[in-house]
Amino acid sequence: MASETSEQTENETRITDVAIVGAGPAGMTAALYVARAGYRATVLEAYVPGGQLTTIDELENYPGFFGGVNGFDIASSMQKQAERFGVQFMYAQAKSLERYSDRNLFEITTNDEPLWARSVIIASGAKPLKLPQIDSDKLEGKGLSYCATCDGNFYRGKDVMIVGGGDSAITEAIYLSRICRKVYLVHRREDFRAHFWVVERVKHLPNVEIFWNNEVQNVITNDSERIEAVTVRNSKTGEEHTLEVEGLFIAIGAKPESEWAKDAVELDKFGYVKSHDECHTSLKGVFVAGDVRTTPLRQVVTATADGALAAEAAVAYLSE
Repeated sequence: MASETSEQTENETRITDVAIVGAGPAGMTAALYVARAGYRATVLEAYVPGGQLTTIDELENYPGFFGGVNGFDIASSMQKQAERFGVQFMYAQAKSLERYSDRNLFEITTNDEPLWARSVIIASGAKPLKLPQIDSDKLEGKGLSYCATCDGNFYRGKDVMIVGGGDSAITEAIYLSRICRKVYLVHRREDFRAHFWVVERVKHLPNVEIFWNNEVQNVITNDSERIEAVTVRNSKTGEEHTLEVEGLFIAIGAKPESEWAKDAVELDKFGYVKSHDECHTSLKGVFVAGDVRTTPLRQVVTATADGALAAEAAVAYLSE
């Protein structure tokens, strides 16, 4: 009996008021607001705080920064600001979420020790999609990358290719154009999905060549199994081009990091967490913010706004 009581007391000391899964802009904003409201906030993050924000070289559409701001820098500032108000960061991978109604607690199992909380905010974001026609696992680290601002410097003065047609692809193409000799921008459609401003910029860059209606067919490697060329094919004409490049950057979208929560909350057909009243999920006491939720726009500014709303909702739930 004494042992059970001791174990229960130890578990109680590990209970946080709000567990925030994900340390992107949504998660860190949520944690900040929870802590400033006087509640204990614990952020669970598997990798580096900042999420996809850390891959942005120059963030130009975040209010208050006239000349733009480096994504890694603002992510670091967000973390320090949250820690200033007592937010705890726990580095582990979330595996599952379960609610214990008899104790009104949630348990998040991880690849390490579990995290117990009175409320949960899902802010686990999304991860880059891979090209199914190539062996991505084999090529990663050998010329294949999903982050131009992370790895672009390895290809300074060299020829590279970037695949995609959204904001991420276009902004990364612009970044690569400043450090690489030649940038091939390959998009499977005949028009970009990115915002007009960045599209106009990339179209007028002298060292960027755009291949419309093209898809990657094959990746050619050298004796060291590093990328040395990529073959693309025009879906309308059937014409193929083999382009000599040393770097291949993929920016074709993202998959929500929601697998760990699928048995606890309702997801849509794409795997995004269904939200109503902006941040509420199908499970009482669990809220959602950022790129992992159903939303018409996924930007840094909307993620931070989501985080604030989710935090206020969690605080209201705890106050009931």
